[in-house]
Amino acid sequence: MMRRIDVTGAGGVRLAAWEFGDPPKADPAADPARPAAAAPAEGEDVPDAARADGPPGVLLLHGLMGRASHWASTARWLAERHRAVALDQRGHGQSEKPQDAAFTREAYVEDVEAVLEQLGLGPAVLIGHAMGALTAWQLAAKRPDLVRGLVILDMRVSALGAASQREWGEWFKAWPLPFATLADVRKWFGGDDPWVERPNPSRGEFYAEVMAESPDGWRPVFEPAQMLRSRETWVYDAHWEELAQVRCPALVVRGLDGELGRAEAQEMVRVLPHGQYAEVADAGHLVHYDQPEAWRAAVEPFLDACTLE
Repeated sequence: MMRRIDVTGAGGVRLAAWEFGDPPKADPAADPARPAAAAPAEGEDVPDAARADGPPGVLLLHGLMGRASHWASTARWLAERHRAVALDQRGHGQSEKPQDAAFTREAYVEDVEAVLEQLGLGPAVLIGHAMGALTAWQLAAKRPDLVRGLVILDMRVSALGAASQREWGEWFKAWPLPFATLADVRKWFGGDDPWVERPNPSRGEFYAEVMAESPDGWRPVFEPAQMLRSRETWVYDAHWEELAQVRCPALVVRGLDGELGRAEAQEMVRVLPHGQYAEVADAGHLVHYDQPEAWRAAVEPFLDACTLE
């Protein structure tokens, strides 16, 4: 099963988190008026017993433009042995998208910090894709008490620069919005998109997941302007210093044809005090979509080792 949990993030932004599997059992000593699976009230401390008992926590963080449901297949097998929660980050999915909200690195990191504390999920393993991976390792550097392990999926550490940001702005303008049908979404992002080097049906499925039907057709559930605001807070800088501050075990995973090159990935492993490396063949940037079984095979042994420590 999957259930929604509402969480309050930085600046009061309302966030939607999704827990997969059976909800945690009620504490017999808890207030009987509270539902067994309810999240703690804002500002309320989570009892130590809630942290120590039950399966180890895993928090899944999607990349830019993504949403929690992108992790559904991963979360289902995680839920067999872990408390698996996926977050719709601010501006994404069903989380709040206020026009005046901050879309800074600090806001994204504080949101994840709030989720872990309000749900009593930490110390957890954080699994992040792309921008979500950056958020994960920045939090691990800031709050090592909340993070027991880290999986970094296809996220670069080096600065991407102004040219990259301009290209993204032009790419958004090229979207033929609105799409008439979801089939058109899959077709365009899976092969017709001029920014795609070769057809990739997984990419089409990925973007179909972030579309919603509107009166004139299918449009993204996010605002492209907010995505560009989010991206501009990290593309101009390198993030090696924060990476080096991560003290927990960390697994760097890349698709053979992804955006993270092998040399940079291996340098990340060298910089991480407890870094490990995994590479998935026949996969691009969307490793967990392109090769779900190989993705699981790469990650599961690392998770088992983290939760045994």
